[in-house]
Amino acid sequence: MEFKELRTKTVKDLNNLLSQHREKFRSLRFSVTAKQLKNIREFREGRKFVARILTVLKENTGKENDSILNKE
Repeated sequence: MEFKELRTKTVKDLNNLLSQHREKFRSLRFSVTAKQLKNIREFREGRKFVARILTVLKENTGKENDSILNKE
């Protein structure tokens, strides 16, 4: 999923995606420690995707806070 697509999603959808990918990342982490995972790149991509989702969530909460401050 591209960064542009993430920005169009709602906060609720982003939180759902985040929980799904964190769980997937968690299982990948266990696979790496058990030496079951052959493709380490998957692990790296999972970590980066979680970071992307968190970045978009922070941007959205920043926009909400700015709009609240501007209304006062």
